[in-house]
Amino acid sequence: MEQKTINLGIFGFGCVGQGLYEVLNRTKGINARIKKICIKDPNKPRPIDMSYFTTDANEILNDPTIDVVVELINETEAAFEIVSTALRNGKAVVSASKRMIAENLPALYQLQVENKVPFLYEASSCASIPIIRNLEEYYDNDLLNAVEGICNGSTNYILTKIFEEHLSFETALQQAQDLGFAETDPTLDVEGYDPKFKIVILLLHAFGTFVKPEEVFNFGINHLNDFDINFARQRNCTIKLIANCRRQNGSVNAYVLPTSSASTTCFMMCTTNTTVYCWNRPLPTNSSSWAKAPAAPQPDQPC
Repeated sequence: MEQKTINLGIFGFGCVGQGLYEVLNRTKGINARIKKICIKDPNKPRPIDMSYFTTDANEILNDPTIDVVVELINETEAAFEIVSTALRNGKAVVSASKRMIAENLPALYQLQVENKVPFLYEASSCASIPIIRNLEEYYDNDLLNAVEGICNGSTNYILTKIFEEHLSFETALQQAQDLGFAETDPTLDVEGYDPKFKIVILLLHAFGTFVKPEEVFNFGINHLNDFDINFARQRNCTIKLIANCRRQNGSVNAYVLPTSSASTTCFMMCTTNTTVYCWNRPLPTNSSSWAKAPAAPQPDQPC
């Protein structure tokens, strides 16, 4: 029996969108094709036939022959409008917009349930592991106590350069920007917002908890100074920006903090982008409740 070809409608054609186009055209056995791509600038040169492109979102959202909408844009409000409309129109949706998802997760979950269509967002949080799929498929029946790890590649690159090559923060950041690892405006990365959005999403899949991003404490690597770096070096420590969510004594804690470690094994694992650690331990039997994240550790505490 011949399998149906899935028609895709894509919003955005940057690096990820172009990568998807290349994968679909080079990989045999994938019964999917791009029917239409919605873009913002019709005058920008494109590497593929211009017949693919439109500036009218409704050409995708209202096309009954398009099965899956793939949302790959940077604008949070516009992304939510696209995704919510597609779900209401009965289309499956794939999104990589971590901020949009984190800020609208309860509403998106409800839309998925009401319209009985898939909403997939593995690409929003540490997709290279992948972590969401692992949490859903392998930890669903286990008593998961905590998820912790490096969830941001840009800050991981910067901190590795600072500790391994003794570069200044400014120089390491500039290198990351020159190589395309960090945005021209690196605020979301260096101030810890990017991993915060990811941990908000992971909280749902780890503990079934909806949390607003503003409820999660984040403290970025932009606050680190020479004293912090030298303090860690003197104790043979390294520092990584760690996103953490944990259940303890009937509460849930979540935060993003620069964290030091003296463990050689941990250091080697942490230098790999998007390493995640999971613990399986018995959980309290009383109901969970949201608790404030612990305060940042003081500089005079040992590693």
